Amino acid sequence: MLKKQHIFSLLASAVLATASTITCETAASTSAVASEKAAKATTVADWLAHSSATDWRELDAENTLYLELPTGRVIIELASDFAPKHISNIKALVREGFYQNIPIVRVQDNYVVQWNEPDGVTPKALKQAKRNIAAEFSVKLPANFAFTPLADRDGYAPQTGHVNGFAMAIDPSNNNGWLTHCYGAVGIGRDNDADSGSGTSMYVVTGHAPRHLDRNITLVGTVRQGMALLSTLSRGQGAMGFYSSADQYTVIKDITLAADMPPAQRTALQVLRTDTATFKGVVEAQRNRGGDWYQHPAGYIEVCNVRVPVRETPVN
Repeated sequence: MLKKQHIFSLLASAVLATASTITCETAASTSAVASEKAAKATTVADWLAHSSATDWRELDAENTLYLELPTGRVIIELASDFAPKHISNIKALVREGFYQNIPIVRVQDNYVVQWNEPDGVTPKALKQAKRNIAAEFSVKLPANFAFTPLADRDGYAPQTGHVNGFAMAIDPSNNNGWLTHCYGAVGIGRDNDADSGSGTSMYVVTGHAPRHLDRNITLVGTVRQGMALLSTLSRGQGAMGFYSSADQYTVIKDITLAADMPPAQRTALQVLRTDTATFKGVVEAQRNRGGDWYQHPAGYIEVCNVRVPVRETPVN
């Protein structure tokens, strides 16, 4: 129903905008005018080109991880509002050096890249960090939660949208919210026990959004830069994409917290704020892709098809 209302709204706007020049046209010609206007819709590039400095926010160094691979840096932003206990534990693991030389043990095609201690090795000793944390599949949302909803229907949740640059879903009946398994989402590996994860095993979604995992695994953030370094890794040939031998692993040099590094060694990135008119325009441009190439704009978008723009911080 929301989708239909949205379409009707677009058509009505097109008709009003051209009312001064339309006098005796038939319904067919009115539709043609509306279609022509839709085809000339503002693009994402146009919206970003006209964005202001206040439309963007810097990554928070206290919630930014640098995953260092032999091929380069993957930048992960943590969503502390959604999984505070797991994120606190991940920071403890980082500061204890747990992730130094941890291998990527699984690369499943069109699914995930996963890293953890391989089976059969002696587990690393932990100091303040824990091996098990109670699951944080969803959170109770505060009354002032800055949620920017999508108008389109979602098959996995009552409503979806964004907060602070993160794709999420909510259930208005109980005011619960959770992050969604979109491309680039970062999650916590676990066993059958819901409370068996902690950050010692983590994964990144590298394929078609596996939304069936929503509210079954704790998500802690999203990759903001460097996805190509993960999505191009050699696929594991074992069951579920696990590598069959250690010589196939890609070893992570380390994972560090940006706040623990000198500013000169950080990567300065900005994320488009999702509570702005510019972001809403970006969403509409992705929902109704126009121009000469598109013959049939979808007039629809789901949360994992919305790409939240990220850019290098401009140098003044």
